[in-house]
Amino acid sequence: MGKGPGLYSDIGKKARDLLYKDYQADHKFTVTTYTSNGVAITSTGIKKGELLLADVSTELKNNNITTNVKVDTKSTLFATVTVDEPAPGLKTIFSFIVPDQRSGKVELQYQHEYAGISTSIGLNANPLVNFSGVVGNNCVSVGTDLSFDTASGNFTKLNAGLNFTHSDLIASLTLNDKGDTLNASYYHIVSPLTNTAVGAELTHSFSSNENTLTIGTQHALDPLTTVKARLNNYGRASGLIQHEWRPKSLFTISGDVDTRAIEKSAKVGLALALKP
Repeated sequence: MGKGPGLYSDIGKKARDLLYKDYQADHKFTVTTYTSNGVAITSTGIKKGELLLADVSTELKNNNITTNVKVDTKSTLFATVTVDEPAPGLKTIFSFIVPDQRSGKVELQYQHEYAGISTSIGLNANPLVNFSGVVGNNCVSVGTDLSFDTASGNFTKLNAGLNFTHSDLIASLTLNDKGDTLNASYYHIVSPLTNTAVGAELTHSFSSNENTLTIGTQHALDPLTTVKARLNNYGRASGLIQHEWRPKSLFTISGDVDTRAIEKSAKVGLALALKP
């Protein structure tokens, strides 16, 4: 982990990635190619049941400016321009969606040794204003995440979080949904040599008085193959195996089953990502 507390979105990220990242219930195929002038072109297709979704994105990097443009099957265009380090620790992100005229947004991120700040504002008459901030260091940090709708004059998001990091473990506590949901997560590196780690996430809803506990683990069988597994208190079990069959090209197969109704709930997902 680098210096400083990072951004608010980094709170609990290690546990979330362990428990949820790369699990795929659909069939996904991604191919990336590069033109002679350095433009990356990525084509993605996803099969969700009988529905087929696809998009094509291009990415161009010029010094500290990255431009990304994506078009999907609904002829919707997503564009993002990122300016990295116009000043030390600062990042500027401009994004918009066509044809949505209200989607334009400017975001500023600033990371310091003892603070991380991200703020954004919509580019329209009644914008949504977002602010998140974290103070602390790379061991202990506390932060908040707010969204204010200027059209209604109401806060649409009021979150707070606490993060503790030690050499081989990360513990996080967040209060979300305007104080209705309490989330506690834990991530522990068991063996760095085999990339073995365990994690857990407990979510409590005050309004429904329901608890959800998810535990998971990962382990590298060899330098190119990783297996992951997770289980929650409702009996939902998932597992995956991911193999890097060539540099940056990954094949992932994952399965998900309700252990209380195995015969009718099993799902298998496939993901193939090809890069030159």
